[in-house]
Amino acid sequence: MVDDFQVRVVVEDDIGVLHWSGYADQPTLDEAVSLAADDSLIGRGLRRVEASVPATDRLAQRALHKAGFRREGRRRRAVPDGNGGFIDALLYARLIEDQVYGMGAMTAIMDSVMPAHRIIGHVLIRDEHGRVLFVEPTYKDDWELPGGVVEADESPRAGAIREVHEELGVRIELADQPLVTDWMPPYLGWHDAIEFVFDGGRIASGDIEGFVPPPEEIRGYHWVMPAEIPSRVRDFSARRIAGILDGTGLGYTEGGFPIGPVPPGPR
Repeated sequence: MVDDFQVRVVVEDDIGVLHWSGYADQPTLDEAVSLAADDSLIGRGLRRVEASVPATDRLAQRALHKAGFRREGRRRRAVPDGNGGFIDALLYARLIEDQVYGMGAMTAIMDSVMPAHRIIGHVLIRDEHGRVLFVEPTYKDDWELPGGVVEADESPRAGAIREVHEELGVRIELADQPLVTDWMPPYLGWHDAIEFVFDGGRIASGDIEGFVPPPEEIRGYHWVMPAEIPSRVRDFSARRIAGILDGTGLGYTEGGFPIGPVPPGPR
């Protein structure tokens, strides 16, 4: 079914912006979007075609996926919803060099639209007195274990080693297995995350005294006795570290809480 349906591509330099108006059923929309993209990139020699569609328009998103477009971002509250409010818009694009057909194309498209989680690699380091090492960030009040966010295509272990070197100026060896893998709930404007805490062993408290921390990120370092940790970190972080130190919270946790076995019976 088609109702006054029209497709056009507005070109500026070698970039095209795909628009359509009116209503079309899914097969018609799929074919029109695919033909317009092929004509723009192959027939007219453009290097990029992009489209912005409401986040609630599933037909449009399916058509763009089938035509090889990948999601690049979200414009918040960008489109009127018809009721005096606004909804988000999703930005899609297809480049001339993008693979469009075959398994590699589909997985690349799906990779662009699937949820993305932050991965964090932290390291628990103790000194000769049993104190735990923390860094004091410049951008929030609570302290953190050394480490940080893992970069794209970097393993949690490699990310933790890199971050510790950047923050402390020392290179440490980490065990193959993390002490804890914890799901961290949303907080402070962050979405949820998966955090790996590795055992950094023991180092002498004086080993890092001469290193100057990156001033834009870290105010300083602190060696903290276990009993004082809850006053310096978030509750879920305090639970996570306490579970490591007393051995009750190793393995997989959620928000610092150990996950017990699933009770028997129907589900």
